[in-house]
Amino acid sequence: MARRPLPRILSTGSAHLARSRELARTAADSATDVLHPLLTIMRGLRRLASAGRRKWAGTPKDRRGPLMFLVASVVLVVALMPYGPLLAAVSLMAAAAWHGRDRAPAAPEGPDEPQTQRLRSLYEALVPCFSVAEDPAPLYAHGGEWDQAFPEYEFDASGRVTYLVVRYPAYFPDGEAESRARIEHLLHAKSGRSREYRFTWDEEANQLTVSALHPLPTGIAAQRFVTAPGETVLGFTDPSEVQRTLPLAYGDEQRDMPPVVWRTGIRSTEPHLLVMGQPGSGTSTLLRSLALQALQHGDVLIVDGGATGEYACLTGRDGVLAVECALPGAVASLEWAAAETERRLIEANRARQAGHPPPDDTRRPLWIVVDRPSAFAHLAAADGRKDPQTLLQVPLRHGRAANVTVVVAEQFDAADALSDAVCRHTRARVVLGTATAEQLRTVLGAPPHTTPIAQIPPGRGYARLGTGPVHRLQVPATPDPYDDATSDADRQAVLALLPPRTTPADGEAVPSLEKRETPGKAKREEGEESAEAQETAPAKRTEAAAAVEPVPVDAAPVPVHAEAGAAERS
Repeated sequence: MARRPLPRILSTGSAHLARSRELARTAADSATDVLHPLLTIMRGLRRLASAGRRKWAGTPKDRRGPLMFLVASVVLVVALMPYGPLLAAVSLMAAAAWHGRDRAPAAPEGPDEPQTQRLRSLYEALVPCFSVAEDPAPLYAHGGEWDQAFPEYEFDASGRVTYLVVRYPAYFPDGEAESRARIEHLLHAKSGRSREYRFTWDEEANQLTVSALHPLPTGIAAQRFVTAPGETVLGFTDPSEVQRTLPLAYGDEQRDMPPVVWRTGIRSTEPHLLVMGQPGSGTSTLLRSLALQALQHGDVLIVDGGATGEYACLTGRDGVLAVECALPGAVASLEWAAAETERRLIEANRARQAGHPPPDDTRRPLWIVVDRPSAFAHLAAADGRKDPQTLLQVPLRHGRAANVTVVVAEQFDAADALSDAVCRHTRARVVLGTATAEQLRTVLGAPPHTTPIAQIPPGRGYARLGTGPVHRLQVPATPDPYDDATSDADRQAVLALLPPRTTPADGEAVPSLEKRETPGKAKREEGEESAEAQETAPAKRTEAAAAVEPVPVDAAPVPVHAEAGAAERS
């Protein structure tokens, strides 16, 4: 069946509107040019009238009578003179035109002396990089003119370069990463190391654009983000990098910030995430932020290899299956996670073969958050247990089909301890804190197009989703609410996002937040009261994991084990 064409009014309506809008804009510009002298005279008359009113208001009342008599005498003399009114009108128009002129100072046509000196310094520094002896007409030469090399430039109030277009010869190897890095390092050093710069290479036009970037805001607190199910906000980046903004509460005002959104689920191309950073760079903050967002639509299983109590605020919360800090609990929980992944795959396959939709318990997202898994490696080898990273192979490989998401965070000093499965299946990458160019290239797979800064705030870094571009990233502030160093505003923001407390599966009572003491003291008291239970719990969990078949998440959640006290005492 042939498709009928659209009516002419619909197919050409937008073109007519655009043409009409352009004609109206052209007519307005032409009218402004024609009426510019009249507008200038009217503005001058208004200014003269304002000056006269000020003069009259400033004259004392006892002198206003003689002043009015003097003005009336001048008007009478001018009226009786030959051609007096005409000359008075011409003089008034000339005075109005003079007072109505644009008084804005003319912008300088070129840079001033300090700016010229800075541009000349940049030019001389680039001469060894952009010149060869065989060039008959070199663009860069010692003592040459920098005007042709820098066609566009901008400066800030302090006289430093904020925007610069650099032309370079066609024979420069701009396709080599080492050559680019040398030029970027030189421009970064000469333009100021206290700022971040973005370098945009245009190989076709042989031009390099250098832009100084504004620092990313660090005061964004944890809050509910306007996202769809399956979308997770890693942090926020530059407005020019993404085509989406989110409304946020930034202090006492509302702002629209560009986010870095990570999409998970069955249709995700990057279902798992790897976070790398130095101690204190904000990796645990990012994991807490992801866990709070995941609890809106799914369940979370947390394995904390650092055993520092960073995730104690999530213990016993609705949707949190377990928070494990000891090796036996971590192994048992990850064994259950692998079995649960297999069970979901089997149930979904049976439903598809029968022509039914997948069960609800297989469609509910399951998040496995593992912080510093390398800390369990030597403990597992000494205790004769499995390395928890080997148990992540099934969720990593089949997690997308089973709606299981794995998030792993590790530090750079233990990067060699990461298993091949973790490195192979985590295609979404985040690097936080200080990192060398080689570390960034190794983790992200591509170098960032911006230069690092000397002082990096917590939560700052780079993110890359799959084979996409490398984005600057600022993680929203999600500190541990039980930490004494946390401010009251950030503490209340995190506590407002926590789900309500529920009774764990083993029937152990959980103290309320109002009556809860410090995390370390509570863990020590719990460890002293249940010492016998800690000795028998690992064996019971291992036997249960080996004998019991996988069950749905909603029917039998993983209990919160009590090895945290034993781990701290050891």
